[in-house]
Amino acid sequence: MRRHAENAGLDDMIIVNTCAVTAEATRQARQSIRRMKRERPDTPIIVTGCAAQIDPKQFAEMDEVTSILGNSEKLEAKSFLGLGLADAPRVQVNDIFSVTETAGHLIDGFGERARAFVQIQNGCNHRCTFCIIPYGRGNSRSTGVGEVVDQIKRLVARGYKEVVLTGVDITSYGEDLPRSPTLGTLVQKILTLVPDLPRLRISSIDSIEVDEPLYDAIIGDARLMPHLHLSLQAGDNMVLKRMKRRHMREDAIEFCQRVSKARPEMVYGADIIAGFPTETGEMFENSLKLIKECDLTWLHVFPYSAREGTPAARMPQMPMAVRKERAARLREAGEAQVQKLFERSIGKTARVLVERTGDDGFAAGHSEHFIPVILETDAKAGDMVEVTLDGIKDGCMMGSLKLQ
Repeated sequence: MRRHAENAGLDDMIIVNTCAVTAEATRQARQSIRRMKRERPDTPIIVTGCAAQIDPKQFAEMDEVTSILGNSEKLEAKSFLGLGLADAPRVQVNDIFSVTETAGHLIDGFGERARAFVQIQNGCNHRCTFCIIPYGRGNSRSTGVGEVVDQIKRLVARGYKEVVLTGVDITSYGEDLPRSPTLGTLVQKILTLVPDLPRLRISSIDSIEVDEPLYDAIIGDARLMPHLHLSLQAGDNMVLKRMKRRHMREDAIEFCQRVSKARPEMVYGADIIAGFPTETGEMFENSLKLIKECDLTWLHVFPYSAREGTPAARMPQMPMAVRKERAARLREAGEAQVQKLFERSIGKTARVLVERTGDDGFAAGHSEHFIPVILETDAKAGDMVEVTLDGIKDGCMMGSLKLQ
């Protein structure tokens, strides 16, 4: 989007890329737009992203907004031509379910970022009862294996040492491609055809859809980082059924145990929703117990947010106070798990990708297990350094450079 705006001569413009995963995310986007307009009243504001795709009318009614672009339009150069001019269309949002192309956004760099993100898939064919995202992203569509590999080769040539594979539902990767390659076959191809890539990560996955080639890569290749983020959402089977998920709690436990037995260093994160409609206290306790049963560490916890147009929004709702209280208990349990990870990591060696540096001689980055590390070093962003993890401070681990 930045490149398209610059090429169209839009050198003074604010682009707001909205999220619609919760009602709160959309509310905050509207709030931010109003604040930015107060701070820069003469700067045009373009709104795009999932909230704009799903409900462009709510942004068109805001006097602060100059133009609205859909999720497909935001990736097309022609959409930016003439934006802000009097005769330009104010709303450019088409039917996202008619979109079949994915790879037009491929880029070679990420500004100041040390790690590169490669979108291998977009959209979702599933219809979980709580989720509005398919209406913002459309049906699942994948980028060809060759295009993904070529982009990663270019990124590595530009000095990136870590690549993260992203998408909306990446374990459905390849279902729409000729010969139906899977996420596992793609990962195997990347690791084989890009031997100079030091670190590969995969974003949130549905563990029930992990195929054998992906499992083999997870347990058998050290360049695939020992940190997996799981899309679990709940730990109670009745809640999972009402969510229309594709796994049961036993499937999640079995997956984590199987991986950990073969690769004991593996660390898990997970998405969990608190206070889903009809969730009883006993059902919630099953989600709470799952944190230890799967040895989850990095949790993304969300109080359930009703999204208009989804089946769950028509179910009996839990009081917001109950949702928030349960979310707080889940976060507390997750923080205790992080503390345990930090404590057992003290004295161990880690390879840290430096992501940010400060004028004070300190730098910050993440280890293989996605542990945030702060260390004193003159290394630059993008460098990989070997450190000893010395202690814990302010939610991070402190590290010191290992002597060569």
